[in-house]
Amino acid sequence: MSSNSIRLPAVVATALTALFLPRLASGQQITVQSPSFGVSIDADGVLSTKSYPDPTGKLIAKRVAYARGTQPADLRNWSDLRNVSLVGLERALAAQLDAGGKPDDTLLHLAGLQRAQYVFFYPDERDIVIAGPAEGWVDDLSGRAVGLTTGRPTLLLEDLLVALRAYPPGSRAKPYIGCSIDPRPEGLANLARFQKTIPREIPESQRELVTEQIAQGMRDSLGLSDIRVFGVSNKTHFAQVLIEADYRMKLIGIGVEPPPVNMVTFIAALNSPRMAAMQRWWFTPNYDCVKVTPDRLAMELVGEGVQLLGEEMQLSADGKLTAAGKNPDKASKAFTTSFTKKYAEIAARAPVFAQLRNMIDLVVSAAFIREQDYYGKADWRPGVLADESRLPVETLTTPKQVQCVVSAVWKENRLLVPAGGVGIHPDLALDPARLQADKDGKLQNRREKISSRLAGNQWWWD
Repeated sequence: MSSNSIRLPAVVATALTALFLPRLASGQQITVQSPSFGVSIDADGVLSTKSYPDPTGKLIAKRVAYARGTQPADLRNWSDLRNVSLVGLERALAAQLDAGGKPDDTLLHLAGLQRAQYVFFYPDERDIVIAGPAEGWVDDLSGRAVGLTTGRPTLLLEDLLVALRAYPPGSRAKPYIGCSIDPRPEGLANLARFQKTIPREIPESQRELVTEQIAQGMRDSLGLSDIRVFGVSNKTHFAQVLIEADYRMKLIGIGVEPPPVNMVTFIAALNSPRMAAMQRWWFTPNYDCVKVTPDRLAMELVGEGVQLLGEEMQLSADGKLTAAGKNPDKASKAFTTSFTKKYAEIAARAPVFAQLRNMIDLVVSAAFIREQDYYGKADWRPGVLADESRLPVETLTTPKQVQCVVSAVWKENRLLVPAGGVGIHPDLALDPARLQADKDGKLQNRREKISSRLAGNQWWWD
């Protein structure tokens, strides 16, 4: 059973974890998980997970060697600060499209940029620049572009375009962008009915058989969940990153996927039947992550900028989910606090969480650019950057449904039904009361050291 919501700049999502308490003689626990993971989507639009084993590391090593041998040194080498001019990017893209070609790999991967950490505006040059660390890249076995030495995901042109198009110049709209994976009403009602059939006592001799019967019963009860995406197209890579990050977070929380770092999971923290029956988990930005200069010509995103939150929910007898009006229980709080505290480490080991942070970086940056009216001050309106007909980003198979997944875990007589989500609200991050001042002047100095005067068709530089 899963419910995730994402919205931009009012992105919201949910995560639900329901605990049912049959008295299993052996202390078994059944975990029911409705996935949202955009790695594999079949012809019917059903999402499923997919693994890409490389036990010896030889496959990725070959790809890395090839990338090192083919990418130019200035693009391949590590850079603490690589700059990408949006005006120059538009010009380079238009030139390739006008010539009948397609964007090359350097454009598609934004010259290897790994974070949109800074936004700089140069009024005299009428240029808007995003900047951050960068290096050469390679596609891992799942198709994810990652840095040659760091393994950090590379920003993609298509994700930048989704963010910029969510905040077009001249608009005052504060778009609600999100997604949800909604258990069908009949599935929840079936689950509520099935729950009543679970025996309170299970003999030791029957535990394996009954465990599988309960798991299968919950699979059959929940069936498929429906996926909704709003505010951005569900055919975009941007949307599918949010779905994958939500799913992986839930799997880690309930113990189906081993945590990538030493951390407290929800399942590990459970130690009492009195702990909450349902929990909702969702990612949001850390809204105190934006530093600006007094003249508002430079912005820096500080820290990891992602936090995991939770609250208690309840499932009624007729299968309706509602907020319980309570704070998350101790186990849920321990999980969300640990995930937030360890986010940088988690993102370094599980690239999808670095991608989630990158999506947040991009939408906060896009919102800042529009809020400061850099478009108007530069007397520039994006052309191909804003044109889906010329530069399409809605190119992926539309995810429509996910199949309920059930996993049995032995622990303290509990039955879990988790779900999750992502919530992004860039406008909150840009609230004047939340902005950090550039007290030491480092951000101002960094901007002044960077020249946006570009030679010829150059659109990126270190």
